[in-house]
Amino acid sequence: MLIREAAADDWPRIWPFWHRIVAARETYAWDPDTSEEAARALWMGPGKQVYVAEDDTGAIVGSAYVTPNFGGPAARIANAGFMVDPDRSGQGIGRALAEHILAVARADGYRGMVFNAVVETNPAVTLWTSLGFTILGTVPEAYEHPRHGLVGLHIMYRAL
Repeated sequence: MLIREAAADDWPRIWPFWHRIVAARETYAWDPDTSEEAARALWMGPGKQVYVAEDDTGAIVGSAYVTPNFGGPAARIANAGFMVDPDRSGQGIGRALAEHILAVARADGYRGMVFNAVVETNPAVTLWTSLGFTILGTVPEAYEHPRHGLVGLHIMYRAL
């Protein structure tokens, strides 16, 4: 697997799994009816360093970004987003992207990383805790999950 910086022309290969993941309403607190144009702005907009994971055939199987979570005097705290093609889950792609993004953020001088809204039923919570993230708090019943009903949103943090 190759992880590299995304190019603008990678978006058409990210969009299908981005849309599938957001439309499923299981892990992202974004509008499931987000248009492709709005999705591109959310994922690849200004201020974001975007990366893709390619398999041996050159197919994009995941993507991630890192960006400042805050501005001004708190700009050294990063935020990130991760998506792996659901057909490729369980193959270590998410872990590889996470390790890459953590290294990029550290090299860029970020002092920590925060996730603002991790759906508590998201299987990635196990990945994040294994990588040293802690749950700072949970907003109870903040997310309408299609299978589990109202579930909490974790705020997670890790020092870099």
